Amino acid sequence: MATLGDIGLAAAINILSAFAFFVAFAILRLQPFNDRVYFPKWYLNGLRSSPSHSGAFVRKFVNLDFRSYVRFLNWMPEALKMPEPELIDHAGLDSAVYLRIYLLGLKIFIPMTFFAFAILVPVNWTNSTLQLSKVTYSDIDKLSISNVPASSQRFWAHLVMAYLFSFWTCYVLHKEYEIVESMRLHFLASVRRRPDQFTVLVRNVPPDPDESVSELVEHFFLVNHPDHYLTHQVVYNANKLAKLGQEKKKMHNWLDYYQLKHSRNPSERPTRKTGFLGLWGNEVDSIEYYTSEIDRLAKEEALERDWIKSDAKSIMPVAFVSFKTRWGAAVCAQTQQSRNPTMWLTEWAPEPRNVYWQNLAIPFVSLSVRRLIIAVAFFFLTFFFMIPIAFVQSLANIEEIEKKVRFLRPIIRVKLIKAFIAGVLPGIALKIFLIFLPTILMLMSKFEGFISLSSLERRSAARYYLFLLVNVFLGSIITGTAFEQLNTFIHQSANTIPKTIGVSIPMKATFFITYIMVDGWAGIAGEILRLKPLVFYHLKNFFLVKTEKDREEAMDPGSIGFDSSEPQIQLYFLLGLVYAVVTPILLPFIVIFFGLAFVVFRHQIINVYNQEYESAAEFWPDVHGRIITAMIISQLLLLGLLSTKEAAESTPLLIALPILTISFHRFCKSRFEPAFVKYPLQEAMMKDTLERAKYPNLKLKEYLLKAYIHPVFKEEDDDEGFPVSDDIEMESLLVPTKRQSRKNTPLPSKYSGSTSPSSLPEVDHDQP
Repeated sequence: MATLGDIGLAAAINILSAFAFFVAFAILRLQPFNDRVYFPKWYLNGLRSSPSHSGAFVRKFVNLDFRSYVRFLNWMPEALKMPEPELIDHAGLDSAVYLRIYLLGLKIFIPMTFFAFAILVPVNWTNSTLQLSKVTYSDIDKLSISNVPASSQRFWAHLVMAYLFSFWTCYVLHKEYEIVESMRLHFLASVRRRPDQFTVLVRNVPPDPDESVSELVEHFFLVNHPDHYLTHQVVYNANKLAKLGQEKKKMHNWLDYYQLKHSRNPSERPTRKTGFLGLWGNEVDSIEYYTSEIDRLAKEEALERDWIKSDAKSIMPVAFVSFKTRWGAAVCAQTQQSRNPTMWLTEWAPEPRNVYWQNLAIPFVSLSVRRLIIAVAFFFLTFFFMIPIAFVQSLANIEEIEKKVRFLRPIIRVKLIKAFIAGVLPGIALKIFLIFLPTILMLMSKFEGFISLSSLERRSAARYYLFLLVNVFLGSIITGTAFEQLNTFIHQSANTIPKTIGVSIPMKATFFITYIMVDGWAGIAGEILRLKPLVFYHLKNFFLVKTEKDREEAMDPGSIGFDSSEPQIQLYFLLGLVYAVVTPILLPFIVIFFGLAFVVFRHQIINVYNQEYESAAEFWPDVHGRIITAMIISQLLLLGLLSTKEAAESTPLLIALPILTISFHRFCKSRFEPAFVKYPLQEAMMKDTLERAKYPNLKLKEYLLKAYIHPVFKEEDDDEGFPVSDDIEMESLLVPTKRQSRKNTPLPSKYSGSTSPSSLPEVDHDQP
């Protein structure tokens, strides 16, 4: 078990590691040849160009102004200077609100730390319960609630602090929810015109033997939204075509590489083998090989494109329907379209760059089956991950390692090695085990069929948080307690085991402290160094870059990565809330994490990250809900812990705390959440009215006509492109249709469930 000395050494190692990362970053960012690695966002926005230096050749690569090195930490105050409104204009609302999660952590835990150290630490320290017990403990554990004797009146201090911390957290959460809601509504009201403001995604379009999907969609919305329907775009199953395009692009990259290689050494033609990864097979000329492969793929692309155009089966029962006004789109997106609630399903369309096109081709009926499969797979993934978690916890128990592996005893007893194993190694091992998890969870979300990048990330984030909660938090407590108190468990009666667990749970704070330092201190500092993008950029720049466009594509600005970063933040909220009353010594480590992460990620958002989409802070209800979950877990654990400590007078009063917290959550959900899932008609009408007054001659249809065409078709000429709906004359109620059952009849089609007005005149089927 880690002692104060072990934690001190681990803190020193991680502080030095973080400082080394900051120094390395401060030096590397000043070098001209690294400018595109550490400031890519400004290049992508066209606000920065490659630094030019006259004089010595070395100045093109190395900054010789030694005065700039003296101010190597000036990036920190610079990152804090940009006001939040300017930050929103520069990086978007998602990025600004994401930073507010770190501010929220500081607002919650700084006052908690002050009161915990002023009241709870003295209450816990001035006891000798652990010295008289048989459990294994360290000096850190004397600062925890475990050191308070059973039935002590001192538990009233913990009860009062639990209520104080809960009320303070709820107050801060309410204020922050109110601020973010206001920011979102203001952003939606002030943001410039976007296609998704006028567009609805329609899914599960019913089949009809008389009309194509495009004709059916047009007819349905002309009949049911005659005053607001503008145009639509059907969705093609172009997944195979997209794969061919990606493969051709990859071949182009290899061709560019070998052509550049040949240009540097014209006397030698580059060669490669035709087998897997070029490891075996016939040896051929690389340039000729990739040229022929590109020609082959181009022909396959043309054939696939022609097939998509001619085959009606390539059109999916999905369409993007655009309206003349935001008000019309809001009404359609937020209402039921037909008497059959499983048909003509409408929702707000993601913005075009937020669409995950591959999943639009998944049949709607298969989504439930896919989600059931993934639910089962996720259960087994979570269950079997307990094995490496148990291994990590065994590393944290240095005493048991000494007993079981005796030949390692001389090495382990070396003070430095022992401190490293107990104070650093468990956190590193856990970090390594979690590296590939976000990728696995994202693949699961894609298989489930979510149709936007934002929904994919939110789904992955939800699963990642659940995984961290079950495996990292609860798994570490359960397996760690079993390892550390194994001898006590074996030699005591079964009815006293819960009491021993209750005493031991607070003592797992030492493991979580090491994890916070490795992941939250050194890990965050490593984020700003961008070692992987730095290496890959220079490799691409040396081997592949020939033009300015190539150099721009070699940059990898990355993004926030909400699916992995937000659940990790929530783990810190969970640890802070659980241990605030139980083991307050953990709180300063949490505060340092939130402060350091806020500065680092603010710098990255301003200078580096280039978000793929903008959801207008749609994720905030998830953030709020997970913090509420952490509060309830902390309250229930404290309730169970006090019950094992025989605090009969104070424990029953804790029962009301989870009930009050749930009531608070339900209030916030009803008060604020609608602004994140619906668009108020009042706001939509106001925005439409202002836009009509400002742009009376706006040609909206031209703006929306091709906004939602699949990216693989966007580069085609208009004559070669895919069909979009034609102009519709809205002066009369004439609705062209090929369906015989719709002629002069008010009866609904058995396929669509919609009703045609009885006043419709008979339509000539040859009418364009």
